[in-house]
Amino acid sequence: QGPEHSSARLERFLQQCAEDNIQVCNISTPANFFHVLRRQMHREFKKPLVIMSPKSLLRHPEAVSRVEDFVEETYFQEIMPDPEPPEKTDRVIFCSGKVFYDLVNYRKEKEIKGAKIIRIEQLYPLHEHELQRIADEHRDARLVWCQEESENMGAWTYIAPHLERVFGSKPAYAGRDAAASPAVGVLALHKRELAKFLMEAFSL
Repeated sequence: QGPEHSSARLERFLQQCAEDNIQVCNISTPANFFHVLRRQMHREFKKPLVIMSPKSLLRHPEAVSRVEDFVEETYFQEIMPDPEPPEKTDRVIFCSGKVFYDLVNYRKEKEIKGAKIIRIEQLYPLHEHELQRIADEHRDARLVWCQEESENMGAWTYIAPHLERVFGSKPAYAGRDAAASPAVGVLALHKRELAKFLMEAFSL
């Protein structure tokens, strides 16, 4: 119970990432969870695998996978594309983990057009070739990083320079303000902060 119960301190693992020493993932679907574990077992080399996944995704009605996502030519997706991409994209929102479902629901409720939501399931090592392909496809789009952690926590300080190098511009930040504690401790305030940064993700 309490604030520390709300964070596995993703930022501390990312600070230690260098020279391909470990793998850090934030998984958002059952199939991708299966595939990353399968990859870990079948690789000829062994490196520590750190997986960030909140318990809430165990019961989230949208965090599901089809049987087809587990069989035949399927594999672990380090970067997952938007399952319902807009016809024309003027904003690319990058995120990781559970906040993806909050973003998708907000986009649907507000009937927002032109925003593509892309999940980075493996934060380290980062699949920069795929990021470059996305950058080449959306050179004129507004770039945003959205996270539910506070600004001084989570993946923001790690991912921002990578996205800036690939896209040529620093992404806008949509998330909670910097804080000393990883949780506010009051549900009403938590929901208010969530509504605020979801709005910012589609408007900054």
